[in-house]
Amino acid sequence: MAGWVLAAAHVAAVLGVAVLLAQTLALGSWPRREPSPGHLPPISILKPLYREGPRLYECLRSFCDQDYPDYEIVFGLQDPQDPAVAVVRRLQAEFPGRTLKLVIDPRRRGGNAKVDNLANLMAEVRHDVLVLADADILVGPDYLRRLAGPVQDPEVGIVTCLYRGSPGRGLWEQIGALFIQDWFVPQVLLARALGSSDFAFGATIALRRPVLAAVGGFEALASQLADDYALGARSRALGLRTVLSSYLVETVVDEPRLSDLVAHQLRWLRTIRVINPWGYFFSGVTFGLPLAAGAAVVSDQGWMWGLAFVALVVRLMLHLRACGRLHAHRRLGLVPLADALLCGLWAAGLAGRKVRWRGVALAVGHDGNIKANRE
Repeated sequence: MAGWVLAAAHVAAVLGVAVLLAQTLALGSWPRREPSPGHLPPISILKPLYREGPRLYECLRSFCDQDYPDYEIVFGLQDPQDPAVAVVRRLQAEFPGRTLKLVIDPRRRGGNAKVDNLANLMAEVRHDVLVLADADILVGPDYLRRLAGPVQDPEVGIVTCLYRGSPGRGLWEQIGALFIQDWFVPQVLLARALGSSDFAFGATIALRRPVLAAVGGFEALASQLADDYALGARSRALGLRTVLSSYLVETVVDEPRLSDLVAHQLRWLRTIRVINPWGYFFSGVTFGLPLAAGAAVVSDQGWMWGLAFVALVVRLMLHLRACGRLHAHRRLGLVPLADALLCGLWAAGLAGRKVRWRGVALAVGHDGNIKANRE
């Protein structure tokens, strides 16, 4: 093997272990809880729905059971025959004192059906503080109170939340949850520690109505695959800050088959690559354990095998720290398999612009715009 290839492998392995250490330290800096707000403004929660996914009732019910004085939930669907309608009707009957609205509107504006759904809801939204949250998110009763403080700051554009996976018992769901807690979350927190705020997550985005209007409304995002990222970027372009809340939500991990896990992760990874190609490329150094193990195999040098052992130790430390910070279950035995699989998916994500979402093939352009072709 060429000397420069071995040298590159060695450098990547060393950098990978260093990044693992930095991510472990970054996990220790979060969360720092914000002070309680003095004023609790009325809030509108926007919930775009599509079919009845696993635990949908449980997820939506957690938003209906908030310890907050004045809020409404506006649910949106585009098909009156969608089975999620029955779930919303059940919640309306269960919480007669809550303002729970259901909007069924088939209008489409672009390639992103979720954003079209959100745009259709706005005619029924009463309040100026808006909270957007995906349908598969679980929250506690203090969720709105924790968001209410930072979203009122006039210098803040959006408030967003990190999330942990809530998997079933299947192997691939457990690994999907590991991808979130051991790779995604540490990357975000390291970037934050280094001064970046270039993030916004569909798990939760809180903002004020004037901010939404200033970025062009949902209509401006109708053809963006990464609509959450685009919304955050547009608000930052206005000179407004993005705040990462100390509140942690849960997302239901529903990937019972390997093919489900691969399709979901490739869609996510390719989306990241399209909107931030250089950042995606350099994120390859975050796979410290596979990089060190691979470099040890190809070079067969004693010090590299020692580095691979160090990488394993540090990687398990990161896992334990993440479990402690995110209140997640330990899955030490799955860590090497999860890292190897995600590293392979990351490599696959370097090529291709097609993803699958909601049974639709999406071709993604360099600007993040999508064109849907139903298969």
